[in-house]
Amino acid sequence: MRIRTPLVAATVASLLLLTACGDDSKPDPMRKDQWALDAMKLPAAWDTSKGDDTVIAVVDSGVATDHPDLKGRLVDGHDFVDGDDDPKDLNGHGTHVSGIAAAHTDNGVGVAGGAPGAKIMPVRVLGANGSGSNGNITKGIVWAADHGADVINLSLGEGVLMTKLLQGGILNQAIQHAHDKGAVVVAAAGNDGADTQPYKVQTPVLVVGASTQKGTAADFSNFGAEQAVSAPGEDILSTLPTYKTKETLKDTSGYGKLSGTSMAAPYVSALAALLHHQGLDPDEIISTIRETAANPKKNDKLGLGIVDAEAAVKKADKDS
Repeated sequence: MRIRTPLVAATVASLLLLTACGDDSKPDPMRKDQWALDAMKLPAAWDTSKGDDTVIAVVDSGVATDHPDLKGRLVDGHDFVDGDDDPKDLNGHGTHVSGIAAAHTDNGVGVAGGAPGAKIMPVRVLGANGSGSNGNITKGIVWAADHGADVINLSLGEGVLMTKLLQGGILNQAIQHAHDKGAVVVAAAGNDGADTQPYKVQTPVLVVGASTQKGTAADFSNFGAEQAVSAPGEDILSTLPTYKTKETLKDTSGYGKLSGTSMAAPYVSALAALLHHQGLDPDEIISTIRETAANPKKNDKLGLGIVDAEAAVKKADKDS
């Protein structure tokens, strides 16, 4: 699901900022360490769209609802692990994914999110150990689609888990349902470093592999899925719980770096949110992202290429 790298310790100034409510006129102090935003050309895309009025469902381990960089960014979610409406993240993975997608931006606190105007719908299907049942994951996707999600992010790319889900086609059916309800489904390719096709060809899902800061395919990233794209997934700085979880045993500063296709997928979900705000439907969003992905060296492990947010929103504007 993810590859661990050392957490980034917050500076004294950043820790002080964590206690503040933030100021929308101030830059995010950790923005300089977010290489992925620039690699995807997201800041340039924000001049056209920030994903306003778009809901990104993060079907994952939940979210730290009181995190300073996520508070106010959330809509109602659900917890399929405990069976209630409090999807608190007891692992840390879902909080990291959520921050990548839509953390507060230019509020003087922490990091910037890929879609500054979007909202996060936390759907908890993974427990504190990061695993989840076939049934809960399927229910989570369907619930998100039925409750108004415009984009559904599935950073569930562990090989064993995905194999279990796909044996009976349950996940494929849930993704098809979400597509029929008008949601774009984005899924992490997985971290086995293998050539694999995790979904049936007909399944309307955008598979995302991980790229490095050098623009190459990450060694751990799966590849080979039909019409897959790539996005930054190595040493990605984002939000983490400020309390002890599996991902924050040594550092509860609220921020840290993780690597994996789980980190690449929410960047593409953020771009999908920008395109949704421009009025594109799910099929148009997926095709636009695919058509504008860049792969000048024709590296098969990058699929169609690394996503280009600026090119995608410009194409959407031109085609509208």
